Amino acid sequence: MKNKWVLLLTAMSICSGGLFAQAISSDSISALNTEKDRLKIEKTLNENKLELAKLQNEEDERSVNEKKTAVDAQNAASSNQDAANTLSADSKNKKKAKAAHKAADNAEGNAKDARKASDKLDDLHKKIDELKKKVMEDEQRIMIIDSTKRI
Repeated sequence: MKNKWVLLLTAMSICSGGLFAQAISSDSISALNTEKDRLKIEKTLNENKLELAKLQNEEDERSVNEKKTAVDAQNAASSNQDAANTLSADSKNKKKAKAAHKAADNAEGNAKDARKASDKLDDLHKKIDELKKKVMEDEQRIMIIDSTKRI
């Protein structure tokens, strides 16, 4: 008998719960939508800031790599020049000709590596600049939302 009363009271409270529900005004809905938009912007802002930090850390590595490849290319060009000078003194020497050819190939490869490293660093700088711009735009959008919220 007790179980029936408990079950009956529970069923009545569940059914009557819908009768006492509060009506949500359009201002509340608008405020909730604004807050939802703000949260979406904050999420993308945080993701962009994390990506920006990652790219800035990578920038240091690529900058060092670019400098190293530039030095290597310069050294290879210098050794190529030396090999060409020794070959010009004795142009019929096959051994010197082969060494000059190898030095030229090495210099060409190192110059290509230096160009690639420089291009990668430039691309990274572009990505960093784009992300900084996105972060700034998102921060401005949040400030606009906050200022309209206070009014």
